[in-house]
Amino acid sequence: MGGAGVGVGVLPGEELHAARESAASTAPARRTVMAPPGEVCVRAPPGLMLVSLRGRVKDGGRRAKRMVSVQPSVSTRAAKPLTLSEATRERNAWIETGLEAAVANLQVLRRQFGPGVEIIAVVKANAYGHGVAGIAPALQAAGADRFAVAWLEEALALRELGITRPIIVLSHTYPGDAVRAVEHDITLTVHSMELGCALSAAAAAAGKTAMVHVKVDTGLHRFGVPPEEAVALAESLRSLPGIAVEGLSTHMANADEADDEFSGIQAERFAAVAERLPWVRFRHTANSATAMRRGGLRYEGVRLGLSLHGVLPPNTPGPALTPVLSLKARLARVADVAPGEGVSYGLTWRAGRRSRVGLVPVGYADGWKRSLSNRGTVLVGGQRVPVVGRVAMDHFLADVTEVPGAAEGTEVTLIGEQGNERIAADEIAAAAETISWDVLASLGTRLPRLFHRNGIVEGIA
Repeated sequence: MGGAGVGVGVLPGEELHAARESAASTAPARRTVMAPPGEVCVRAPPGLMLVSLRGRVKDGGRRAKRMVSVQPSVSTRAAKPLTLSEATRERNAWIETGLEAAVANLQVLRRQFGPGVEIIAVVKANAYGHGVAGIAPALQAAGADRFAVAWLEEALALRELGITRPIIVLSHTYPGDAVRAVEHDITLTVHSMELGCALSAAAAAAGKTAMVHVKVDTGLHRFGVPPEEAVALAESLRSLPGIAVEGLSTHMANADEADDEFSGIQAERFAAVAERLPWVRFRHTANSATAMRRGGLRYEGVRLGLSLHGVLPPNTPGPALTPVLSLKARLARVADVAPGEGVSYGLTWRAGRRSRVGLVPVGYADGWKRSLSNRGTVLVGGQRVPVVGRVAMDHFLADVTEVPGAAEGTEVTLIGEQGNERIAADEIAAAAETISWDVLASLGTRLPRLFHRNGIVEGIA
């Protein structure tokens, strides 16, 4: 995609329409648009003007997401803003991603760490489930210095979204992918001379310089090179034509544990390597927890993932942040259950009185953990109601007996605010006996992400 992309929903053979907000240029340009069926976005992400898009698409199946190639033309027709309530009126379940909240968090964290520390926005795993198609362009427009992802494919997707800032791949990359990495100016974390040589050859062929980082395995024992080998690897990579060893990194094993003493040991191991490589100018060791708990480990950059999305890691004091994501649904059915009757698979919950249960169209296929069976609450009518019975692949049930107005179509908040109540990701994590990273990153692709600012939808993915 050129730029951040505009989500326009179409059915096969229909014309695509979206109004341009400014007619600064009349030159048509080729554009690729990702469009879930039946969805229309009438405002573009920051920095991207809307155009009148006209085209026809082949039938790829009504349920499948499609890549639609269209030819833009200029139109000065005003776009009617699409509100969240309008965009979700007939949806079973969806995610609301607040772009203004993400930008506000970036600004808060920028002030927290000061101007001398670069913000590396970690947007792996679909921006921790929030929807990278909206999050990444918004953070770039707001001044994020760099981006980081786990895999090369994620980095290439960012380039397709119009991300021009440096992108670091934090995990393993095969030598066979060196050409693609160099072609798209992706910074790889290099763990071997085999990969380094492949990058060198690709850079020479392309007439480019490949930027690389060396990761020191200081104790997590997951990825990287041991401290005793890191200096030699960095020096050897430096000698290769077309290679620039820009960065040195490590990752802490227990940064968010109450007792993070081992982080100090890892810090000493990393510092010993960094001292022998004074020519490496960009060092980064800190994730959100480390950046807030151990200021001395911020170095030239901090890798912020969870905190940018408005969630603090456990045992981590920090500034007030705004949660970016809400998970919502509408009751698909409300039914009476007689005393003694059970619900859902295994009949693990039985009504102790005449009850009313609401069917929530979200299940473990959407990332709502099966371990939440008979655990936790959701919000209906501004109040907490208990989850009852087993969570199934596509649904679970909630006891709405105390919510007289609950009916088919009533909104349910699974994560987020409703009325005076709020359910946070870490509350869900505690009930599911997992962590907030897992809760958020597991949210599935069946759930459309609605990117909005102050209630106005800017994109759907």
